[in-house]
Amino acid sequence: MTALRELSREFDASRAALLVRVLPPGLYAGRARMLVLRSALASRSVWLAVVSGFFEPLFYLMAMGQGLGSLVGTVSGPAGQQLSYAAFIAPGLLAASAMNGAVYDATFSFFIKLKYAKLYDAMLATPLGPVDIALGEIGWALLRGGMYSAGFLGIMLAVGLIFSPWGLLALPAALFVAFAFASIGIATTSFMRSWQDFDLVQLAVVPMFLFSATFFPLSVYPSAVQWLVQAFPLYHAVSLMRSLTTGAVGWSALGHLAYFAVMATVGFLVASRRLTTLLLR
Repeated sequence: MTALRELSREFDASRAALLVRVLPPGLYAGRARMLVLRSALASRSVWLAVVSGFFEPLFYLMAMGQGLGSLVGTVSGPAGQQLSYAAFIAPGLLAASAMNGAVYDATFSFFIKLKYAKLYDAMLATPLGPVDIALGEIGWALLRGGMYSAGFLGIMLAVGLIFSPWGLLALPAALFVAFAFASIGIATTSFMRSWQDFDLVQLAVVPMFLFSATFFPLSVYPSAVQWLVQAFPLYHAVSLMRSLTTGAVGWSALGHLAYFAVMATVGFLVASRRLTTLLLR
């Protein structure tokens, strides 16, 4: 274990050194982890608000899975197998947990720090650079999304809603999903000018939550609408989680992962560029 920690430190140090050499001076100092630590320490006084997001998918599971599920009966799973309604919606709620946890910190919290608290202006007086800030905020949003996902995944395991050993990979997949949403969230928030712009965030998140095959199979929608649903990021997260927890893993899972890899890369690049423009102008 000690050897693995040392290897991890050496890898992080070499990666930081590479970015320091590649990026212009002043943009990256390899200390993004300090921003994650700062966010963790600042959250201790509002821990109840941090953990409250865990209960939302749990309430949905209880109300929809048990209440509505008694009326729905069984639903066809990814491989055509019959699943209880609770087993069908649980992976979707797991994906939504990763999304919601990441989006909250990458939008509302990030906007306050950037526009009102002027926190990042003070940070630039330290060795931190804009790229450190982007990585640090993405990392904290990722951890929050991962925290919600891990808690809900534990509930799924306890009540028997995971049917395959592939379900062990649901948590790493949720972290990857959270990373992609956090990157895009910070990139998008960097363009926002006022609180009114957050109506657009809700306009994007709520329809994704309701229509990304979270509660209903994709087949219930008309063909034209199915194409639109399949373009939603959350749809790919839901499909990935559902395939892992039910064991119906195929090549399509690689397609879902590739979608989030592109999403995360674009989000990080745009966020880094925007923060460099906003903080060093």
